[in-house]
Amino acid sequence: MVRWAEAGRGMLAGAWLVLSSVGCAIAPAPEPEGPGGGGTKAEAAASRHMIVAANPLAAEAGRAILRQGGSAVDAAIAAQLVLNLVEPQSSGIGGGGFLLHFEGASGRIEAYDGRETAPAAAEPGLFLDASGAPLPFLDAAASGLSVGVPGLLRLLERAHERHGRMAWERLFEPAIELAEEGFALSPRLHALLAEEERLQRDPEALGLYFDAAGEPLPVGTLIRNPMLAETFRAIATGGAEAFYSGVLAQSVVEAVSAHPERPGRLALGDLSSYRTILRDPVCGPYRVFIVCGMPPPSSGGIAVLQILALLERFPIGQEAPLSPNFAHLFAEAGRLAFADRGRYLADPDHVEVPVARLLDPAYLARRSQLIRPDRSLGKAQPGDLLLSRADPAPRVEPISTSHLSVVDDEGNAVALTSSIESGFGSRIEVGGFLLNNQLTDFSFEPIRDGVLVANSVAPGKRPLSSMAPTFVLDRDGSLVAVLGSPGGSAIIAYVAQAVIALGDWRMPPDEAAALPHLANRNGPTDLEKNTAAEALAPALIALGHEVRLSQMTSGLHIIRIEGGRILGGADPRREGVALGD
Repeated sequence: MVRWAEAGRGMLAGAWLVLSSVGCAIAPAPEPEGPGGGGTKAEAAASRHMIVAANPLAAEAGRAILRQGGSAVDAAIAAQLVLNLVEPQSSGIGGGGFLLHFEGASGRIEAYDGRETAPAAAEPGLFLDASGAPLPFLDAAASGLSVGVPGLLRLLERAHERHGRMAWERLFEPAIELAEEGFALSPRLHALLAEEERLQRDPEALGLYFDAAGEPLPVGTLIRNPMLAETFRAIATGGAEAFYSGVLAQSVVEAVSAHPERPGRLALGDLSSYRTILRDPVCGPYRVFIVCGMPPPSSGGIAVLQILALLERFPIGQEAPLSPNFAHLFAEAGRLAFADRGRYLADPDHVEVPVARLLDPAYLARRSQLIRPDRSLGKAQPGDLLLSRADPAPRVEPISTSHLSVVDDEGNAVALTSSIESGFGSRIEVGGFLLNNQLTDFSFEPIRDGVLVANSVAPGKRPLSSMAPTFVLDRDGSLVAVLGSPGGSAIIAYVAQAVIALGDWRMPPDEAAALPHLANRNGPTDLEKNTAAEALAPALIALGHEVRLSQMTSGLHIIRIEGGRILGGADPRREGVALGD
């Protein structure tokens, strides 16, 4: 364990470290001041505990657990299980996730890696057609070929073993009750079902969400999912092992291998051998704060820290949240971070990932000098870290993920981002839940220009992710904020922008979550369409940006702790709420 007191001097000098524990007695500097913003969802305030989740039913389940004395992990588990039921397109036990845990008594931060793994039978050319060309994304995603070994349940069980206070079985009760009694089909789920063209091919999903004509059931229809209730009962009594072996595991393997177009490679041995990995989070300073996130195989933590470090020399607190100058600087920092992300980040258990060099303050200071206030640098090149790697082909794919933030009565906190990858995952439903298509997060082309792509497919490998559950601390190691978002690779920009909003502009959580978005992933600068961000286009074009107006449906869920109060905000773009006492 590396404690903050041991690393404090280096951190104050600007060092970026990988930490497994945080705590010191450095007096905090004065907090920055800056302009505020405007939000559309009411801020929630509490003094004891709070949860922010993507659906009111999930948030209610989590708050009920907190009211009964449950821990932050207990509440997160109960809420996640309900999300599997009411928001099936986004996350669930058929997928994976990343969880950060903050221990209030000690300040220790743990990072749980529940990312899916490639089956043992996977090969580098998994997503190439007979001619060696990459498959179209949806052809690959909506198939058995895309299904990785689900990791979420092993993650939740491991976190519960270490930090749970209530019985495991109790945490399944809200989801089981809702699955049996039914929940009202929400407007968001209905709209996504109406856009979907491939889920109807799965008989189980067709019978659950569509009418006899194949049309999505109307908003407000009572949806019952007795198969999921049965699945949850088996896992509640038998633990995660009931999922990874036995009848349920056999059903998963059979569903994947029986896909009519592209059967998958998943085998019983892949499920039984899956393990959650407890990793050290990546942490670094930003202004008067310390920001901590997930290490690889998520790119989220490193990329967020890079963006913040690249911007630290600029007086961001003096900029308005939607000023052309801020938008330009933020986009340029994103270019540089994504250039490094594409070349260097992947599963660290399979390829060398130069974490320390990517977060080295001298390296980032040199990279920051590439940002010109008067002109875009265009497509950024990755830094020269003396590793022979090829950049992956750019790809835009549908995304669907969920994030929840929790703080309990004892000051423990959870930031959990979970996913089945694209909306409705592989479009394979078994046991009342959808299976992921996370293997399409690998690079489809394993070799480019004769050089290996770091994020290529390999047996047992975990695909690169952008999920970015995040903690913000003050310099004495006290928790300041818990946040994260869905959104595919744009998650990185959403979270970095929210950290800046909370820190530089002193926005409350609801306003930070509601800010119009902008992002650059080393290509066009995306501006959120139908928002005030669109007005930035002429100024950015004049600076040399290619501008693209995009639907940027984030799902930021933020908790901020200050002055003895717990404040929560949910992104108005989705159905989430913040609830606390």
